[in-house]
Amino acid sequence: MKKQGFNPYLPSWEYIPDGEPHVFDGRVYVYGSHDRFNGHAYCLNDYVCWSAPADDLADWRYEGVIYPKTEDPLNPDNFMCLYAPDVTKGPDGRYYLFYVLDKVSIVSVAVSDTPAGHYKFHGYVRDQAGNRLGERPGDQPQFDPGVLTEGEITYLYTGFCGSWDKSRNGAMATVLGPDMLTILEDPVFVAPSKPYAAGTGFEGHEFFEAPSIRKRGDTYYFIYSSIAMTELCYATSSRPTGGFTYRGVIVSNNDLHIDTYKPADKPMAYGGNNHGSMVEIAGQWYIFYHRQTNGTNFSRQGCIERIHFHEDGSIPQVELTSCGPNEGPLIGQGEYAGYLACNLFAREVALTTGAPGEWMDCRFPKVTQDGRDGDENPGYVANLRDGATAGFKYFDCQGIRRVSIRVRGYCKGAMEVRTRWDGPSLGSIPVDFTNEWITYSADIAIPDGVNALYFTYNGHGGANLASFALQRFGS
Repeated sequence: MKKQGFNPYLPSWEYIPDGEPHVFDGRVYVYGSHDRFNGHAYCLNDYVCWSAPADDLADWRYEGVIYPKTEDPLNPDNFMCLYAPDVTKGPDGRYYLFYVLDKVSIVSVAVSDTPAGHYKFHGYVRDQAGNRLGERPGDQPQFDPGVLTEGEITYLYTGFCGSWDKSRNGAMATVLGPDMLTILEDPVFVAPSKPYAAGTGFEGHEFFEAPSIRKRGDTYYFIYSSIAMTELCYATSSRPTGGFTYRGVIVSNNDLHIDTYKPADKPMAYGGNNHGSMVEIAGQWYIFYHRQTNGTNFSRQGCIERIHFHEDGSIPQVELTSCGPNEGPLIGQGEYAGYLACNLFAREVALTTGAPGEWMDCRFPKVTQDGRDGDENPGYVANLRDGATAGFKYFDCQGIRRVSIRVRGYCKGAMEVRTRWDGPSLGSIPVDFTNEWITYSADIAIPDGVNALYFTYNGHGGANLASFALQRFGS
């Protein structure tokens, strides 16, 4: 039996946001920026890669560092960060990594003979006269490259547009030649920024950042982060460099707009910026996105949800889950880690972790870990104060009659168990102050069938939740 797949899909001590997934030769490779646990800024670490067999999204393999920050000639002193990248297979059969350093507005390219590198610096995107894109008169700054290669042509999508900035018109598409560097067609705008969205159909979901491109059948899907930041939206067109029509939201990392299990305007997690893309893996389509952890914007983790298409090519927005890459709900038995919480909220409502550079208010819970960046310590939910809830979705439960939790912290109270965030309590598990992880249990019957599980702390101080366990009757 294969292992189960979870969200986040990588180990809890790994922080890979901005995920761009691609399938090469039967394996899924995820390219993203690389945050640092307890980091003070975005993308502080070198690029690494993880991959998995296309038929087993629970079996991820660490491919190591594929491109260090100092590889770029503009960054020999390591002063700049590697922002969100993308990779495409070029017409020569090699793999090309497109990226932007954090203090320049030009696009760099690296190349490798294999998907997982090691990548070597290749050059900068430029026109036929050698002038670099982003530095020429009239160019707008380049940011967050997304790429798609068709035959000898590569389409490069870039852009960052603050909602207040009238100097930036929107997401750009640039056509490159077979050397993966030379511009054949100058940038054109494919999705508007907020100041230029009136009458376009993008109103309320204007382009902010994170452009990505995929093709399904004869339709091009442009995926991007809107000015709402927390959501990944999409637009479609029959051609890659224009005619895009706004279609909707694919996923929101605080679950706004979803009204199937709660009010549409109720956030169910602490969101923040979002970046990712969709991909078809073994006949099933997925959306890759990221979540915020550690009470800040700077320690983000990749997640996956299954998506589906209507006959008209539209994509219904998907819920945040703990079981996204799994082939259905998780087994409703055994122990599950606290960091798998897909819903996390307190009595007081908050949409996001706060502005970049700010740390979340100490009243709110968060997913975190012990140790330093790189320490392979399991994550957990921290700072569950009175009325705070950690939610997990979904589990196929049969005959569950006892629930255990592993808790530590300055806490004295009880953890209530529900199958709906606002549902009746099925029972409670008393907890007490401890400096070490202690297991507490109670006889609690979980209804048979597919359920969400919500754990709400009521009491004094703050509880940390390492895991919970479901035990069947008689086992």
